[in-house]
Amino acid sequence: MLYDVSMKIDYSYEVGASGARQVIRVLPLTLGKGQRLIAGTVTFTPSPDERTDFSDFFHNPTTTVNFRNPLDKFEIRMQARVLVDKPALEADLSPKVARIGDEVFDCWTLDAEAPHHFLGDSPRLGQSSEISAWIRAMIKPQMSVREAATLVCTRIHEQFTYVPGATKVDTPANTAFKLKKGVCQDFAHIMILALRSVGIPAGYVSGFLRTIPPPGKERLEGADAMHAWVRVWCGPASGWMEWDPTNNIMAGSDHIRVGYGRDYSDVAPVIGILKSYGSHKTDQAVDVVPVKA
Repeated sequence: MLYDVSMKIDYSYEVGASGARQVIRVLPLTLGKGQRLIAGTVTFTPSPDERTDFSDFFHNPTTTVNFRNPLDKFEIRMQARVLVDKPALEADLSPKVARIGDEVFDCWTLDAEAPHHFLGDSPRLGQSSEISAWIRAMIKPQMSVREAATLVCTRIHEQFTYVPGATKVDTPANTAFKLKKGVCQDFAHIMILALRSVGIPAGYVSGFLRTIPPPGKERLEGADAMHAWVRVWCGPASGWMEWDPTNNIMAGSDHIRVGYGRDYSDVAPVIGILKSYGSHKTDQAVDVVPVKA
């Protein structure tokens, strides 16, 4: 599928914000297979005094900006054309859950794709006895890693309710687990933490998801939003595979990848510091539009 993707994030401050330094990750990835960024831009209003574009450790397109003068408003705009291939059907070549630790041990690399980065604690994900007990009650050692990931994805979809506003961006995974409700970020974090607790490497995926309006209804501009799902290391033969627990599906040609990381902290679309007081407002809108051949 070929898509035109646009995103806008607007900030307005009651009192001018000074000393703003931001890190932005909103541009879709180019991957070895499955996705290619054909063209893309990230622009800012006002123009920053300093700007640097680079790829971070996990190869995510990243932009840093600095502003010397106070900001009343700050606007981020991203436009991209991206090609996403439909995943091919593959046989389950993943190892048994009981063997995944041996497969990780035999992986002699520490590059960005190495499973070692996605096993232990990460900035937003520590230990949870409740989540560990929950997954251990359902996962059997003789299951394949792919079967285990599919089962956890399904259980989250069945047992948790999607409720915007029930959690915040910094809500711990264990809190969302106890609430049994939240949004895609919460469900991704719960699935990652669960899989890691049984020795399966798992990471966070940030991106966009094409939404399809109900029959007879027109698509609304700006109705799409950033989405989150999970990537799971299924052994050296299968490599990384992706599941979307919010929708109980494997990620496909409607999923557009923006960032890979250990958890949300590695791929947050905007993170930084500034000095201000008083209130501020934030608005975000995303459009994912298929391009007709």
